[in-house]
Amino acid sequence: MSDPTYGARHVAIIMDGNGRWAKRKHLPRALGHKKGVEAVRNIVRVAGKMGIEAMTLYAFSSENWNRPEEEISDLMGLLRQYIQSDIDEFVENGVRLKVIGNYRALDADIVAMIDNAIEKTAGNEKMTLAVALNYGAQDEMRRAVQHIASRVRQGEMEPDAIGLDHIAGALDTADLPPLDLLIRTSGELRLSNFLLWQAAYSELYFTDTLWPDFDKAELEKALQSFGARERRFGGR
Repeated sequence: MSDPTYGARHVAIIMDGNGRWAKRKHLPRALGHKKGVEAVRNIVRVAGKMGIEAMTLYAFSSENWNRPEEEISDLMGLLRQYIQSDIDEFVENGVRLKVIGNYRALDADIVAMIDNAIEKTAGNEKMTLAVALNYGAQDEMRRAVQHIASRVRQGEMEPDAIGLDHIAGALDTADLPPLDLLIRTSGELRLSNFLLWQAAYSELYFTDTLWPDFDKAELEKALQSFGARERRFGGR
């Protein structure tokens, strides 16, 4: 049987289109986000069964704070529900939860729930689910530079010795496989400050499908597209 992942170890998704999904169906925007959480649950299950080693999902960006307060409150409520309802399933299915971004800026009860979930799933090895919360790639790189600058100031390394591996090792994703495939739903053709360093040589896949409608068949199409491409990483 052929590899259903087509060799993709690490897949990331910009989950876009919840609001448009709700608008097209004449439903409240909050129901679009709720349907989006259901899509997350299904895709994580599918990815684990396929054998994908790591999946990184863009859940809440550092720019999303500019949304209406009511919408942010709805999103945080859904986050609480998702962690509470799915943590046992993560443990059962061998999924390790990882969070990238400054999630400690969220409400204290959410931070405590996340810390508990991270600790509870730390030993799981089947798949890593990395959730980007209060995340921005430019801020991630700023923090990485600050970390390296601190090492230089303390005399641990010389500026001329700084290599690409040092930068990659200071990023939030340092313990994940290199990013193979980055998917964006809803027809938008931009990265929106997501995994900018990691995406340097990843394959990009854009689909008009809105996130709540993104299912197993859509993920399979993205992986098939990935498998049909020749990755040269700048070579001939």
